[in-house]
Amino acid sequence: MPEKSDIVIIGGGVMGCAIAYNLAKEGLKPIVIEKSDIGGEASGSNGGGVRQSARNLKEMPLAMESIQIYGQLHEELGMDVEYVREGNLRLCTSEEELAAMRQAVENQKKVGLELTMLDRRQVLEINPHVGEKVIGASYCPTDGHVNPFLVTYGFFKKAKSLGAKFYTHQEAKEIRIQKGRVTGVVTDKNTFETDWVVDAAGVAGRKVANMVGLDLPMRPIFSEALITEAYPPLFKQMVGHAKGLFYGRQTAHGSFFWGGFVGTEEFIYRDGKPLFHYIGPAISQMVLDFFPVLKDINVIRMWSGLIAQMSDAIPVLGFASEVPGFVFATGFSGHGFGLAPVIGRLISELILDCKTSIPINDFCYGRFYEGSDHECSCQGNAACTTVTAICPNKREWLKSI
Repeated sequence: MPEKSDIVIIGGGVMGCAIAYNLAKEGLKPIVIEKSDIGGEASGSNGGGVRQSARNLKEMPLAMESIQIYGQLHEELGMDVEYVREGNLRLCTSEEELAAMRQAVENQKKVGLELTMLDRRQVLEINPHVGEKVIGASYCPTDGHVNPFLVTYGFFKKAKSLGAKFYTHQEAKEIRIQKGRVTGVVTDKNTFETDWVVDAAGVAGRKVANMVGLDLPMRPIFSEALITEAYPPLFKQMVGHAKGLFYGRQTAHGSFFWGGFVGTEEFIYRDGKPLFHYIGPAISQMVLDFFPVLKDINVIRMWSGLIAQMSDAIPVLGFASEVPGFVFATGFSGHGFGLAPVIGRLISELILDCKTSIPINDFCYGRFYEGSDHECSCQGNAACTTVTAICPNKREWLKSI
């Protein structure tokens, strides 16, 4: 017999777990389907950056709210997530980079972000270990970083304690639709009956959308990372290149995480698999150009992963009016981890109340299709209208099914 669920979330990364937690907190019993392990893909192996700076301006309200949630997350989840709020330096090595960064800083300050430009002397006051190539930087003192696996695991553990169910090593194969709306999900092992499906599948988000006849301008792109042996405390800031070529931090345990884009991805991958003997030296050289003090540190592990890159580099959030019951929470384009706490809350609000405390219209699915009659807001959305007709109190109705 099919198992019944209030909501099925496809994807057990940090987004899926955060959404599950927020729904479970409201008394619902979501089911999360993950094809590998919880946090086993990008969510457990990214840089853990919690930043507002160097983002698309449309994301700024989300990022600024998420920062506030991160500050209380250890209390909410009941565990230490190794949150460090010591700022973010975006390092510049040319006048061209400085000019572009100054413009970006001015634009972000207009929306209320605390951000400033630093000359080399000021950079050295904050981080005395940068190399001679660095001539300036932007600095956001309220940015920070966390342990990404601990955050993902924290949301998972708390959601599970509140009644959410997690099915790992199962892959969604079909989303069932009857009379135009979602009715269930079929995996390679189980069948679930549900009126709501959330696409939180990351790089597989396009494949999940295809299951309901929708498409996304999403493509997978490679990103590389390495981690070093432990080293005496050097700096606490998140650091990165002005153009995003690399980024990194020192962890609570002393090791350094460095990630980024080597720039030769089309050449260093063979049959879809990374050639690590090229990746390691390439990332290491970029890091040493900025932090020569690390020249003798040993690299202990390297890995590579896929990023769900949207054509406009911002996520897809909200209802799909074409398929009532289907909800997008995907396409974060490599910078979604820092948004996870607020996305979890907003998607929960959307499903329960048909509105969100922070507008998400800029991230609607219909933005990709000129002349689309897609409802970017939930007003008039069939997914909401159907529920409202059954019961004016949507929260109580959802809890009853």
